[in-house]
Amino acid sequence: MKVVIDTSSLLSLVRYYLPFDKQRILFEIVKAKISTGEVLVIDKIIDECAYTSKGIVLETLSFLTDKAFNKKHKLPLNTEFILPPAPAKFYRMVDNNFVVAVQRARLNETQYDSLKNDFMNSADMKMILTTLNLKKDNPLEDIFLVTEETEVSNDNKVFKKIPAICSQINLETLNIQQLIDKLEGIKIEIK
Repeated sequence: MKVVIDTSSLLSLVRYYLPFDKQRILFEIVKAKISTGEVLVIDKIIDECAYTSKGIVLETLSFLTDKAFNKKHKLPLNTEFILPPAPAKFYRMVDNNFVVAVQRARLNETQYDSLKNDFMNSADMKMILTTLNLKKDNPLEDIFLVTEETEVSNDNKVFKKIPAICSQINLETLNIQQLIDKLEGIKIEIK
């Protein structure tokens, strides 16, 4: 199993799970999974984590900014030049399937092109492209994108949410709770 994880999931992990991890079992498992590449944290997510909630994710998971750890495990994954497996088809889907038609209709071509460019360089899109490429390169392996987003779009953005896009391109999504349930060595019980 390989997963690509987003900022909101790391934030939920740090806020809602790790404070109760008194023996640091979950912390060590997450660290080990990141070091082996089973849990992938891309460069754009590290950048987002630096300014989200006063950097609590990078403070708590300090190994994500540890130069020796990153060098040894080749982290974070560089997505600067990542491309979709079938670029022409994918870019048509961006314009036709991933866009919220009502929001798109309100924009002129220049505005749309600017927002599309921003979207294509966003952490969300880089995670989707990373997950697509992992799936293409490892067809027999379970590949997931971990996000706390839901499919329902209620923020008036031009492009759909991660789960809505993933459902159109056959990528599976999990939330942080579902990921923790899948991790070996962790059993959560509430007494």
